[in-house]
Amino acid sequence: MSKPQTILQFFKQFPDDEACLTHLFEVRFGQGYACPSCERPSKWFRIKAERAYSCQWCGHHLHPTVGTPFEQTRTPLQLWFYAIYLFTTTRNGVAAKELQRQLGVTYKTAWRMACLIREHMADVDGDNLLGGPGEHVEVDETLIGGSVSGKGSGYKGNKTAVVGVMERGGEIVTRVVQRRTKQAMRAVILDTVMPGTTLNTDEFGGYKDIDQSGYRHIKVNHNAGQYVCTTSGATVNALEGFWAQLKRSINGTHVHVSGKHLWKYAKEAEYRFNRRETPSLMLPELLSTFGPLKPERD
Repeated sequence: MSKPQTILQFFKQFPDDEACLTHLFEVRFGQGYACPSCERPSKWFRIKAERAYSCQWCGHHLHPTVGTPFEQTRTPLQLWFYAIYLFTTTRNGVAAKELQRQLGVTYKTAWRMACLIREHMADVDGDNLLGGPGEHVEVDETLIGGSVSGKGSGYKGNKTAVVGVMERGGEIVTRVVQRRTKQAMRAVILDTVMPGTTLNTDEFGGYKDIDQSGYRHIKVNHNAGQYVCTTSGATVNALEGFWAQLKRSINGTHVHVSGKHLWKYAKEAEYRFNRRETPSLMLPELLSTFGPLKPERD
C-alpha cells in the first residue's frame, strides 16, 4: 500500500495559487485544446486579471475552475487544495472547526468548503453496480444521530437511517433513506446490486421476499447472538465494521451531524473506504476528476 503525500511534498507541488490554477488547466484542457468558440486547436495564454486562459485565435476565455468546487470562490486555490489534502490524509474526516484553524478562514467559509469537498468526493466515487452471479453482497442498515425513542420503521426520535451495500472484499455504496420499509430497502438493493448476487442480511423484515427479485438471500440471526450463520455462511460483519468507523468519525470528529447533511458524511466515508488499498491516489484523483464542462460566455 503506497502512502499519501507528506505535507512537504504537497507544498512543493502546489507552492502558490498559480501552480494550482496551472494544474487545473492541464488536467482539464492542456495546450492544443480545441477552442469551444472557434473550434480550432489553440495555444492558450494566461490572463493575469482573472482565473482564466485566452484562445490565441479568437480570444475566447477558458476558466479552469468552472464546474469544480472552486467555482465562484474568493478563497485562494492553494487553501482549497490543502483542505482536500487534509481530507485525504485523515482516517476520521476533518471538522469545519479544524479547517477554520488550519486555513485561517471564517467558520462559515470552512463549513461551506467542507460540504463542497464531501459532495465532490461523492461525485468522483459514483455508485457502481455491485455483485453479480457468484458474488456475495452484504446489506445492512443503521441509525445515526439523535436519541432512540418512538416507534416505526423509519426514524427513531431524531435518528436517521443509512443503508449500506458492500461487496465482499470490494466496494461499498451508502444511501440515506426516509423510512426503513420493505419498499425502501428493495429500491436501494435493485438500484445498487446486480441480479444473481447472493445477498447477506440480518433478520430485519425490510429484506423479506427480496429473493423474488432475482437474488439469492441468506440471513444471519443477530437476535440469537449469531454473527456468522453456521449453515449458510451468511454475515454482515464487514458492514458492521464500516458502521463502527463511520460512527467514530461522526462522534469523535464532528460530534453532531444533522439528518439533512448526513448523506455527505456517509459518502465521504464511502469514498475513503473504497480507496483503502490506494490512499496515495485519493488526492490526485480529487484534484483531476471533475464533471462535464459547462458552456461559458465571454
